[in-house]
Amino acid sequence: MSPENLTWAWVAPAEFILLGITDRWDMRVTLFLIFLPVYLVSLLGNVGMVLLICVDARLHTPMYFFLANLSLLDACCSSAIGPKMLVDLLLPCATIPYTACALQMFIFAGLADAECCLLAAMAYDRYVAIANPLLYTTAMSPRLCLALLGASGLGGAVSAFVHTTFTFRLSFCHSREVNSFFCDIPPLLAISCNDTSLNELLLFAVCGFIQTVTVLAIAVSYCFIAGTVVRMHSAEGRWRAASTCGSHFMAVAILYGTLIFMYLRPSSSYALDTDKMASLFYTLVIPALNPLIYSLRNREVKEALRRTWTRFCCPEPGHQ
Repeated sequence: MSPENLTWAWVAPAEFILLGITDRWDMRVTLFLIFLPVYLVSLLGNVGMVLLICVDARLHTPMYFFLANLSLLDACCSSAIGPKMLVDLLLPCATIPYTACALQMFIFAGLADAECCLLAAMAYDRYVAIANPLLYTTAMSPRLCLALLGASGLGGAVSAFVHTTFTFRLSFCHSREVNSFFCDIPPLLAISCNDTSLNELLLFAVCGFIQTVTVLAIAVSYCFIAGTVVRMHSAEGRWRAASTCGSHFMAVAILYGTLIFMYLRPSSSYALDTDKMASLFYTLVIPALNPLIYSLRNREVKEALRRTWTRFCCPEPGHQ
């Protein structure tokens, strides 16, 4: 074994210590009682949305195909972080094995970037639905929908592979204490004894590229949507178009605002203690908000929920 490999073997810790959100026991119990319901709402809401779209034939359209996959991503994203964070809040010392830390980073980074790409695909879907309603199902064919979904997954996987590979090539000889409640990139870079300028450049370049391209795709789609809406003569048609895009626009604004704040800043502006609250927001709160945004503002989802409830819980006499 070469000297470099010996050095690497010596500085690769068996596990990391997660410092968590706070070291105050009363605050940790309070946060547990707050975020346990938030996680359950996120999990049940997103899984429920996926099941509802699957069982209601009227929701078998491209729009709800993408929405079901967005809900699935949100459920997986919050589950990659939430359960361990909740358990760690009740432990005196929270640790995570080295390989589990790498796996957690890969899964979370991949899902987050895939969700950005999927939101861009959903913006294009909304443009096609509003600009060409009669040709909507033809233009957004199953083949195109699967291609867009596959491209979103591939983009997330490539980004996660790059970040995880380059982060875990670093030596962690300064400390095993990660100043976060999960294995995120900035707090791991902070405890490395190597030069992390390449990692910071990759973080800015890869995340910046994905977010810039997807934001541009969303912005262009909404510009075309706005032009189509302006040309509409019916006030009802304008209102329906606006209500159709309102939920998606709200989800985009919340997610991208948080991600840009977290990752597209110079390393000198990172304040890990402050950033924990932003991390909590996009790991647990946003996945819980999305099903509420899309269900409470969407008449078709509410009607599908009513039909499904009647079908399975209150069947009419004579129907099995």
